[in-house]
Amino acid sequence: MAISQDQFDRIARDLPGFGSDPASVRRRIEAMEKMLEGMFVLPGTNRRVGLDSIVGFIPVVGDIATAAMGAWMVWEARNLGMSKWQLTRMAANVGFDTVLGAVPLVGDVFDFFYKSNTKNLKLIRRHLDKHHPSTVTITQ
Repeated sequence: MAISQDQFDRIARDLPGFGSDPASVRRRIEAMEKMLEGMFVLPGTNRRVGLDSIVGFIPVVGDIATAAMGAWMVWEARNLGMSKWQLTRMAANVGFDTVLGAVPLVGDVFDFFYKSNTKNLKLIRRHLDKHHPSTVTITQ
């Protein structure tokens, strides 16, 4: 049974976390940041790493993939109405991470320490906390 585009849009809008409201966007961006920067804890170091550090070991393809995921976060921030200055800063974070992360070996060490997506999440949270206070979540 086929459904119309309007029905699909209504179903997608009503699913939790798939809406375009600021709270749904916040949850998606936080989940993406956790996946990219803090999915695993390295044993014995208490240091969190994610796909950005792991996939970065794959030359070219890994850096392009993680850059695309970081760019998606910037796109979501644009949809939230963040300023051009903030978006430029976020794009620069992703670009800097991508360019230096593409350097063999040095880039892999760099990805371990420079968390561009975490920096971008902080900018987005600051914007959401100021302009959409109902989305604030308490973290410990």
